[in-house]
Amino acid sequence: MKVTEHIKQANGKTLFSFEIIPPQKGQNIQELYNNIDPLMEFKPPFIDVTTSREEYVYISKENGLLEQKITRMRPGTVGICASLKYKYNVDAIPHVLCGGFTKEETEYVLLDCHYLGLDNVMALRGDAMKQEKFFLATKDGHKYASELVSQIKDLNSGKYLHEIIETPYNSDFCIGVAGYPEKHLEAPSMDADLRRLKEKVDAGADYVVTQMFFDNKKYFDFVDKARAIGIKVPIIPGIKPIAIKRHLQVLPQIFKLDLPEALVLEVEKCKDNEQVRQVGVEWAIDQAKELITQGAPVVHFYSMGKSENIKSIASAVF
Repeated sequence: MKVTEHIKQANGKTLFSFEIIPPQKGQNIQELYNNIDPLMEFKPPFIDVTTSREEYVYISKENGLLEQKITRMRPGTVGICASLKYKYNVDAIPHVLCGGFTKEETEYVLLDCHYLGLDNVMALRGDAMKQEKFFLATKDGHKYASELVSQIKDLNSGKYLHEIIETPYNSDFCIGVAGYPEKHLEAPSMDADLRRLKEKVDAGADYVVTQMFFDNKKYFDFVDKARAIGIKVPIIPGIKPIAIKRHLQVLPQIFKLDLPEALVLEVEKCKDNEQVRQVGVEWAIDQAKELITQGAPVVHFYSMGKSENIKSIASAVF
């Protein structure tokens, strides 16, 4: 079922969902299931599965030199989605990236999703590779998420890269895109970033999931500004509980977001990460309760593959 249909059928009730990351190569998928199992009691209608960019690894050779190879450390997104769909009877949503994929490779991924009965995809530009200062489009790939959305929308209409196929068996993907309550780190301004979001919606995006935020006012302001420029699709808030003290430095650095001073002070008072996790849980509970009160269609949690703190939050809220 499409995300938009889940929201419509909820009749105003806020839904619970979360995002996971695939295991690294060589790890057992059972660990992933073990972290999902405790969250299924809250009946998530859908689960997001991230896609990793390719990265360089260096392999030692017999002559003592290093050979540079390119690889993906966390492959298997589409396979995991299929596994979750049939193991848990839940809609699993693969993230589809511009970065690292040609348009043809993207078409193949989308066809795999269609054949596996996946009804939703999350269309993202993706980050720059670790060795790149800025995002560089893959040769024969998309530069912007709006272009990726257009390709998915075309496929829904039977328009493939090299031909138009008249068939009653077209895909009908519901398309999600990312939104940034504190603007994308590369955007010159909030208004410019909102214009980019509207381009994605105009290209065919059906819903928006936001980057994490820790101040609900920024989400509410973001929604108001999006509505004011004609973005009418559901805007799902994404939140992540602080879990370790180092998050005070890492999250603002990586995602270019602000942490409320009240949260910073509470974390700084903690003697260890166990106390930090409790502060993070309590803060996220307050966030979620207010979001629900204000009518958020879904509260989406960035779990990073760990379920203990997400379960504590969901138990208090859902």
